[in-house]
Amino acid sequence: MNHIPRKRFGQNFLNSPGIVRKIIAAIGPQRSDRMVEIGPGQAAITEPLLGALDHLDVIEIDRDLVASLKERFKLANLTIHEGDALAFDFATLGERLRIVGNLPYNISTPLLFHLARFANHVSDMHFMLQKEVVDRMVAPPGGRDYGRLSVMLQYRFYMEKLFVVPPGAFLPAPKVDSAIVRLIPRPTSELLAEDEAVFARLVTIAFSQRRKMLRNTLRDTFSETQLLALGVAPTTRPETLAVSDYVMLANQLSSSATTGA
Repeated sequence: MNHIPRKRFGQNFLNSPGIVRKIIAAIGPQRSDRMVEIGPGQAAITEPLLGALDHLDVIEIDRDLVASLKERFKLANLTIHEGDALAFDFATLGERLRIVGNLPYNISTPLLFHLARFANHVSDMHFMLQKEVVDRMVAPPGGRDYGRLSVMLQYRFYMEKLFVVPPGAFLPAPKVDSAIVRLIPRPTSELLAEDEAVFARLVTIAFSQRRKMLRNTLRDTFSETQLLALGVAPTTRPETLAVSDYVMLANQLSSSATTGA
């Protein structure tokens, strides 16, 4: 199919058989897996997945690509969901989902947050993303890559950067490297935030001015005395706190709200 990539959909189509084989090997599809592919595009990953699975669901927003997929794969084991993955209810597809995809760079962060809402329905996820985004996802505390995305996703998932994909593996070639990342949901027993909405708000506030000290960014939430009592130096900057520290601070807020303290 002679499809012109559309910038508004962030389309960069994978065009390297070697990289495709490497991605499929990393995913390790098993015949009975409930696999979901986001953005199948020109089916570089879709085709080998179909050969390895009893059934595959794909989500595609581009009507022309949907038409091409329907024409090319007249198979009973392929279900095409036409629409925006950002608005898709993944819970409707069942449990223990294995989600994969070459995610559009322009919506990767909001899509990751959307997918995190369905973590209880997910077994694992493998995505191709801009390398810079993957570096932020897996970054440890203390560096410039560590931020809100790191904290929120590391709270919910075990994550591993698998390998880098060069621009030449795509048509059109992007201006940056990409990378494959694996996400595995953490068990409920490890999700210790008493109120995840409070946790999310606190992390957002802390990183809203990441160069400032916590005594400034959290001044409307904690006094310097309170931070010291909780073992957090008021001069600490947000990128130096571990995920567990943010959970502790959020739980203190939740507790204070409950007791009226």
